[in-house]
Amino acid sequence: MSELDEKQKMLIGMEYFPSNKLLQTQRLHAKTRCHQFNQLAPKEFKQGMRLLKALFGSCYNFWIEPHFYCDYGFNIHLGKNFYANHGTVILDAAPVTIGDDVLFAPGVLISTATHPKNPQKRKKGIETAHAITIGHGVWVGMGAKILPGVTIGDNAIIGAGAVVNKDVLPNTTVAGVPAMIIDSNNHSD
Repeated sequence: MSELDEKQKMLIGMEYFPSNKLLQTQRLHAKTRCHQFNQLAPKEFKQGMRLLKALFGSCYNFWIEPHFYCDYGFNIHLGKNFYANHGTVILDAAPVTIGDDVLFAPGVLISTATHPKNPQKRKKGIETAHAITIGHGVWVGMGAKILPGVTIGDNAIIGAGAVVNKDVLPNTTVAGVPAMIIDSNNHSD
């Protein structure tokens, strides 16, 4: 069996070096696309959506407000009717899969990348990345942060400013730092 390259390691959740030339080149490509998108005039929204569509791994009908940033783009998979308000950041070293009818308020941050607890490994620049999955019908509130490896169930609500560091059950509302369940069966209104 041949040795895995850094991108393969990144994609399967192993320790990898993000300083690898290929990964640097791919991040530069994504950052260039994001920069182009973020510089467009508001009336050029169709061109903006085309720029992002070419960057993402898969997507359907979606709308993202500028400013938007991501690391790679190819690991972002959007369901139908996705909407992200201004200031969304998706650090997609691992896959980020977002279901249908999902809403992001302004300033949402999603990060799949993390660093080792071992300080010697951190000094070497090692990272790992863990996939994030967001189910259908989820609403993520303003300034919420979703951390590596989290799965958010269908119809969940993530409160503004929440830091989600563990899985969220379907049909629940979480808020706080760290995010805790504050309500379940959120379909009443």
